[in-house]
Amino acid sequence: MLNLLVEPLQFEFMRNAIATGILLGILCAVVGSYLIVQQMGMMVDTIAHSVLAGLPVAFALGFNISIGAFISGIISAIIMVWIQSQSRIKIDAIMALILSTFLALSVTLISLLRTTKLDLDGFLFGNILSVAPSDLQQTFLITAIVLVVVKLFYKELLFYTFDPLGAQASGLPVNWIYLGMISAMTLTIVASLQTVGALLVISLLIGPGITAYLLVKELHLMMGVGAVVGILASAIGMYLSYYLNMPSGAAIVLVVFGLFLLALLLSPSQGILTKKRE
Repeated sequence: MLNLLVEPLQFEFMRNAIATGILLGILCAVVGSYLIVQQMGMMVDTIAHSVLAGLPVAFALGFNISIGAFISGIISAIIMVWIQSQSRIKIDAIMALILSTFLALSVTLISLLRTTKLDLDGFLFGNILSVAPSDLQQTFLITAIVLVVVKLFYKELLFYTFDPLGAQASGLPVNWIYLGMISAMTLTIVASLQTVGALLVISLLIGPGITAYLLVKELHLMMGVGAVVGILASAIGMYLSYYLNMPSGAAIVLVVFGLFLLALLLSPSQGILTKKRE
């Protein structure tokens, strides 16, 4: 049994991949918990596709592609908020429009800027096994920044999350708080691009959080339990990928769903099979 755990760790690419997956499991659970409580799950999908439009621009200009992805994600969020404030269109329709527009824009820019060397499929589906030490350091830095900010402003974020109107009436800068949450979500997505990819990052951001939501009631506990679920899903997914020759990102996401399904069925308070029948 011990050999099964130790053998993959003999390879540097596996050590980097597992460490990155663990960091993302923590990061996505913390950020995702806020998104779930505020019913912003579909916003993740929209931003995850929108960040792709910044990749070819940054690549063509010689910048770090993560910077381009982050700027693109923020711009898409600002556009969505602006359209919603200037019209009667519902946010779900706006998100659908922005998602398809930015995805089309990314494909167009890759062609126009002649950045065909940019592997769009790689960012869509991810490849955690290709994570380099520099990518691991970037993920660690993003995780540390987000966790420190959440710790420092936890009370304000908690107030805004459950009572945005009350937070605004009390004088809290709700627009800046909202922008900060969008920025944290975008940073999380950028950190996940090369691991599980844009198409699967929604699972890491939402799955551990809703699993924890079935098990605990308080937000800080939801973040903690979600982080444990994210860590387990990342580690188990990587070992399954190694021994069963599965795509690593897909393996992690399937484990996330498996853990959610267990909570859905067996949660002491909300489990389908365990809750008391009225």
